[in-house]
Amino acid sequence: MEFEKVIRERFSVRKFKNDKIQDELINKILEAGNLAPTAKNNQPQKIYVVKSKEGLEKIDKASPCRYNAPVCLIVASDKNIAWSKDNYSTYEMDACIVATHMMLEATNVGVDNIWIEMFDKNILKQAFNLDENIEPICLIPLGYKTDDCKPSHLHNTRKNLSEIVEYK
Repeated sequence: MEFEKVIRERFSVRKFKNDKIQDELINKILEAGNLAPTAKNNQPQKIYVVKSKEGLEKIDKASPCRYNAPVCLIVASDKNIAWSKDNYSTYEMDACIVATHMMLEATNVGVDNIWIEMFDKNILKQAFNLDENIEPICLIPLGYKTDDCKPSHLHNTRKNLSEIVEYK
C-alpha cells in the first residue's frame, strides 16, 4: 500500500473478527518494529506476541480493550537497556516509536489494529511473569475488522497545520 494511503486510511479498530492472522504477516509487522529507530540504537523494546486462548484471557484480565482480536502484542521496554541521562530515560519513547512502526506496517499488510494504553500494568506484569525492569507500554490488538466496524466520528477531525506548526 502507498504510505500516504496507509497513514490516511488507518483507524483504531474496536471490533475484530475471529479470523486468524498468517504468521508471515505477523513476522512482517514484528520486523517493522525491529527496524524502528531507538535512542543510541540500544533497542530496549520487548515484544510479546499473545495468540493462545490462555494468553488472551490474561490480556482480558488486564484490559477491557482487546475487542476480540485474535492476536495482541504487548509492547514493552527494558528500562535497564534504554538510553538514559541524569533523571531521564528513553524507554517509553523507544517503545512508542516501535509500536507506531508496527501499527503502520500492520495496516500496510491489511491487518487492522488499535493502540491500547488502558490496561493494568501490574496485572499484566504478573500474568506474563515479566521482570521488574520490563515495563509494558501499550497493547496492540491485531486482526481483521468486522464488516460493520467504522472509524470513530472524530477520525478525520484534524487541526489546521497553522494551529500546530510554527516557523521560526
